[in-house]
Amino acid sequence: MIKKILVSQPQPTSEKSPYYDIEKEFGVDCVFRPFFKVEGVDSKEFRQQKVNLLDYSAVVFTSRHAIDNYFKLAKEMRVTIPEEMKYFCVIENIALYIQKYVQYRKRKIFFGTTGKIDGLIPLMTKHKNEKYLVPMSSVHNDSIPNLLTSKDLNHKECVMYRTVSNDFSEEEKKKFDYDMLIFFSPTGVKALKKNFPDFVQGDIKIAAFGSATAKTVEEEGLRLDFEAPTKQFPSMTAALKDYLKKNK
Repeated sequence: MIKKILVSQPQPTSEKSPYYDIEKEFGVDCVFRPFFKVEGVDSKEFRQQKVNLLDYSAVVFTSRHAIDNYFKLAKEMRVTIPEEMKYFCVIENIALYIQKYVQYRKRKIFFGTTGKIDGLIPLMTKHKNEKYLVPMSSVHNDSIPNLLTSKDLNHKECVMYRTVSNDFSEEEKKKFDYDMLIFFSPTGVKALKKNFPDFVQGDIKIAAFGSATAKTVEEEGLRLDFEAPTKQFPSMTAALKDYLKKNK
């Protein structure tokens, strides 16, 4: 019987989150608790990369973390970002987040529709003369730099933030009594093993979002009960709802 579900993500900011509908419909309790957190690099560490923010005329944002840390570092280093700076975001909701730091209409902001860098490429090639800065996490592959190079775009990647384990307190460890764990990244799965080295899955159900996360669940010797996205269930909440229906 599934009653208590640990969702390894921050608490939804909207009351309209599908997780709340699932709680009502199936009488379950969803507890939101990220297994990892994002830390920005400080200005000293950033300077070691020999990147000058003002050498670039456009910034490519793939996440909100990238936006937060770009503007945080600019403030720390007392760099005034020019009005004419262009921003290229992989999707609209990331573009809208820039409003936290600058006036949206006064800036030149572009966004893709796929949520992936591929969807931005047509827009970036229209602005071929820009010098693009791409803030990234300390853990990344070369797919973005390789793609931009293949399109003859002038670009530079830099590390602005890193993902670290969000360790559980002793008190939290004592209360770790979930019927299901939902993971959204390989880092989250590894953090489970770091915090609970003697973890035995037993009847606990495990769900994974994304093929890399699903693969890590299995590599860590755990049983994967269901995953998303699939053709039928594009979101984790849709897959979760289906699983709870079938196993009511």
